[in-house]
Amino acid sequence: MGSFSTMHWVIVLVIVALVFGTKKIASVGTDLGSAIKGFKEGVREAEAPTATPAAPPAASPQAKELS
Repeated sequence: MGSFSTMHWVIVLVIVALVFGTKKIASVGTDLGSAIKGFKEGVREAEAPTATPAAPPAASPQAKELS
């Protein structure tokens, strides 16, 4: 299996365009792009520092009287 030349790739792309049509290929490209964008946003959200947890509520004076 040798490497493919530029002419081989052009022929493959022409055959793919004839089989699937340019609208279908554009649709797949758009879907793939939006999927990658959503994945990147999800990674950014996962890597973002989370807010520090809130301090526990202070004991009320009534709670001290009960103990």
